[in-house]
Amino acid sequence: MAVNVTPLHDRVLIKRIEEKESVKGGIIIPDTAKEKPQEGEVIAVGAGRIEKGERIPLDVKAGDRVLFGKYSGTDIKIESEEYLILREEEILAKLSGAAKAATHKK
Repeated sequence: MAVNVTPLHDRVLIKRIEEKESVKGGIIIPDTAKEKPQEGEVIAVGAGRIEKGERIPLDVKAGDRVLFGKYSGTDIKIESEEYLILREEEILAKLSGAAKAATHKK
């Protein structure tokens, strides 16, 4: 289902990208021992912040893959799906195409 949430100002709605549950050795890591992923996909963005009467658009857009801090943002639940809302300044980096491909090769 489509999410009908539009963040305000310079806020961004992100869906965390979960890592695989097992590693090369075949060890399965239980949910309770896993850390929350710090990588996600941008679902929706606000219109941008206002400085000196002008709106400054955000550098990220829906569909971008981003890295964010471990304790950044606020976790929310919409229609049984978990999302994260944070300010654009809490995003550490955008992942390019090469970085996206490398994360899926595990």
